[in-house]
Parts: sequence; structure tokens; C-alpha cells
Amino acid sequence: MSAGPLRLIEDPAEFAALLGNLKNELLIAVDTEAASFHRHLDRVYLLQLSTRTQTWIVDPLAVVGLPGFGDFLADPGIEFVFHDADYDLRLLAHEFGFRVARVFDTRVAAQFLNETAVGLAALLEKYFRVRLDKRFQRADWSVRPLLPAMLDYAATDTRHLAELRDVLRQRLVEAGRLSWLEEECELLREVRWPEPEPAAAAALGIKGARALNPRALAVFRELYVWRDGLAQTLDRAAFRILGNEALFAMAEHPPAEAEALRKVRGLGGKMRERQGKEILAAVRRGLALPEHELPRFARAPRHRPDPAFERRLERLKSIRIAESARLALPPGVLVPNWLLEAVARSAPATPDELAQVPGIRRWQQNLLGKQFLGAVR
Repeated sequence: MSAGPLRLIEDPAEFAALLGNLKNELLIAVDTEAASFHRHLDRVYLLQLSTRTQTWIVDPLAVVGLPGFGDFLADPGIEFVFHDADYDLRLLAHEFGFRVARVFDTRVAAQFLNETAVGLAALLEKYFRVRLDKRFQRADWSVRPLLPAMLDYAATDTRHLAELRDVLRQRLVEAGRLSWLEEECELLREVRWPEPEPAAAAALGIKGARALNPRALAVFRELYVWRDGLAQTLDRAAFRILGNEALFAMAEHPPAEAEALRKVRGLGGKMRERQGKEILAAVRRGLALPEHELPRFARAPRHRPDPAFERRLERLKSIRIAESARLALPPGVLVPNWLLEAVARSAPATPDELAQVPGIRRWQQNLLGKQFLGAVR
């Protein structure tokens, strides 16, 4: 197995020439590197491209906007191989508006083959005895210059993808499951970046927030919104500015003056000096909020017992258990719980009605449709 040479592209003209040379390729492996562990804003900091014989790493900070790559991805004559394409495709669409025409996702393929571990590192080690250097799993890809070892690590993410695709595709063909993967990959072409949630609303979804009383929750929310604003300004991951534990501590025991900030665990001296006044101001805003404006969690709706629904769901679960065992697939891969509940709740009576259940796939209908309709009848 040839790893192939590696070349770094930092010039727009060189990138344009590369795309021109690759336009007649039938298969290109693709990956991106972001820096969400370090930065507040999600963006592409590296783009890796591999043919079966050569690998290129493109620096989007130098090749601004990746000109021409959108048209390249939209070429239906090229199959683009990703591992766990969902995030990469969302990010490419969000930042650049790019959409892919044909995709093969090796992670989804591995799931349909019931691989014990579906991460790229595990698959490369299993099939090719290639071991990834774990030092760079959480590297900051936004820094420049990048170390040669980091570039080599990034190249490994695409260098062997073509061969991995070949192995997994052949196994899918033998198992009669290639059409499953093709349908999932069709849907991946349409993924969208989620709409950002306002920080004030996101604060209430943080684990542990429900344990706070309304006043403490108001203080926590103000601190969370302040931290989010600072994270945006600095383009730094929020938890690297100040951890949630410190926010909770100040919400439960609000500091009134600068001296009290010294007792807050996780709040360093530099942060106290530079942002101490802003932190205390956020605390005061939470304490000053009128009682009727305090944040409160809505009570969860009380669902009336539905014995018929429960019986349908149990029958569907029994079918899933039997089919999962027969196909040697995890139940959640065959039919996730949310979809099983949707079928039980809608109680379709015909194949057409089953096809209207949101999220159901054609391969699932073909495989389980008759049994599902019988179970909910």
C-alpha cells in the first residue's frame, strides 16, 4: 500500500492548477480540519485531498475562499470519499456555500457492516495496520506555521480513504447493503448547519442549570451571555475563557466586590484583573432582575397514557430485536428509537402512509415495512 507524497498548497494559482489536474479523477478523498476545541467560530483551517497515489493539504488562510472548489465538489463525475462526512459537509456549506454531488461515507459504511469501532483510527489499524498519532487529535489547526508532524497527521485522514472505501464497499455489496449506504449518502448531500441558539436560551440548556433556583439561574444566565460575547470577540472557545463550574459557583454565591472573586475556583488572576468589573456587572444584572422576569423552566407536558401506542411500540421493538439479531446490526443502526416511536405514534395502515413517516428510509421500508405495518395494525 503506497501512502503517496504530500504537498502543501498555499498559493491560489497553484490551487487552481491542482483542481484542473484533478477534474478527470473518478475518486477523491476529502477531509477538513477545524479548531472548535480552541476557537469560538467554526471554520475550515485545513483542507486535505487525496487521489489513490498522492495527497495535498490546502491552507484556506492562504487560499482565501477556496475558489473553484465549490464547482469541483458539484461535479457528479467524481465520487468524494469522506469519513464521517456530516460535520465536514455542514461546515463547507456554512462557510463557503459548497455542496457535494456524490459522496461515500466510510463511517456510515462501517456502521452498516457492524464494525466494532467505526472511528477512522480503528478502521485504518484494523485493515491496513496504520496507526494515527494521537498527539494531534485536539491540535489547534488555526495556528501558523503548522508543524510538519501535524501536516503528516492531517494527511493520514485522507491518504488511505480510497482503499478503505474499496474494502468496505465490497463488503457492503456482498452483504446486499450497498443501496442502504447510497441512500444515506444522498441525504448527506442536503445537510444544513444548525441555526445558532441565542446565548440566553443556550444557558438554560447547560447541564446543572435546572438545579439552580430562579435568582441563581438569572445570575448564571447573565454570566453565560457575558462569556459568550467575550468568546466571540476573542474568537476563543468559551470553556477556555472560563469554565461552567466557575459560573455555577458565582451564580450560587454571587460575589459583590472584586475581593470576593479571589475565592471563585477556576477564576485566574489575569481574568480577575482584565474582566473582573464585567463579571461583577453581569452578577449585578442577574441580582437586579425583577421577580416576574426571572427565568423559569417550563413544566414538561403531561402525556396521557396511551395503551394502544405502548402496545404498538412494544411489538415494533420485538421486531427490531429479532431483525437486529438476524442481520447482526445494532438496533439503533437498524431503526433508532425516535423513528420506532414515530411509526408507533402515526400507526400507518399502508406502505404509502409508512413512507410518509418523517425520517424513515427506503431501505428500512423494504426491509421491515410489512412487519411494521402488521405490528401497528
